[in-house]
Amino acid sequence: MPVAAARPISPTASERHRLKKAAWGHKTPHQLRQRAHIVLLAARGRSNAAIAAEMGVHPDTVRRWRGRFADQRLPGLADRKRSGRPRSFTALQRAQAKALACQLPAET
Repeated sequence: MPVAAARPISPTASERHRLKKAAWGHKTPHQLRQRAHIVLLAARGRSNAAIAAEMGVHPDTVRRWRGRFADQRLPGLADRKRSGRPRSFTALQRAQAKALACQLPAET
């Protein structure tokens, strides 16, 4: 069974600069750092298997982030929205509860 070729990655100079900042930034969240490293290694022409071995992740992880960057560029490296339970309280109700919590007991 033939293995699909890895998608070629060629970030622009500005994208490369932002990827390097994300990959080496001390305040960057771990997941984004990892994704930026994967894309930078892919841009150097490394194979998915080699990147996975170096980064200590599954090759499917490398394939996912390489593909998302190729399709959507930098915005593709962000987390996607997840489904979940709808909020029970409106924004106004949350603000009122916070305001009440910040008041001194003698005032209420």
